[in-house]
Amino acid sequence: MKRITLLALLGCQPEAETKTAADPCESEGALSTCTPRSMTDAHYIELSSMYFDTMDTEADRSITPDYGTTVARWEWPPWLKLTGFGAENIEKADTLLRMYPSTIPERDCRAFDENPFGRCKVVFYYEAHEGRGCPIYEEFTFNEAGQITFIEAWSEQPGMMPMDATEDPWAEGEGVTRLSTRVPGLGTTSGRIDLDSQAMADAEASDEDVADLAYRARDWSTTWFAELEASDGDTMWEIGCGW
Repeated sequence: MKRITLLALLGCQPEAETKTAADPCESEGALSTCTPRSMTDAHYIELSSMYFDTMDTEADRSITPDYGTTVARWEWPPWLKLTGFGAENIEKADTLLRMYPSTIPERDCRAFDENPFGRCKVVFYYEAHEGRGCPIYEEFTFNEAGQITFIEAWSEQPGMMPMDATEDPWAEGEGVTRLSTRVPGLGTTSGRIDLDSQAMADAEASDEDVADLAYRARDWSTTWFAELEASDGDTMWEIGCGW
């Protein structure tokens, strides 16, 4: 009190109390880029490639990657957007995909310093499509325990990638249009997506892609099958695979 009075007499104002801004990486809505690398390159590469084993008829499909509880799989058009939400559901969906036999012999999976830590370029060969190859670019987001929490896929056809593949072949530059870095919760320690959090509500209000993801995740199987029924199968494959 004496200090404040003295300052007033001298015509000075007391220093305002400074407030420290909250660290967004410490919040419930932390984004995936907040997650520090906690595993080796080999870990990220192995789990990323293991994901494709679950759909490869020539691989051991009894082994599945270590998924986070609320792992989500988002496949950009012409594919069918959210095709799985939750570890158990992703594994069940992978089992259904075995009814559509494929091999994935061409794989180039690499590890990166910032989430998504795992990124792969692969080519699927489907029995139902006369053995023609379908090139896909896929990214894998991880939590601090090294579990996969988000899977994001694009067709490698011109105009469908999230980056300029000629200038930035592994999507490391600015302006990459991925969804994984915009979903609240993926940057928490567990990487859990909480559809009922305030952070998710805020993101839904400002980002139409996050809003679409959240809408589908609340009833992922219904929205997936609705997307499938609405699609033109032949056209989807022709566009997505470049046939």
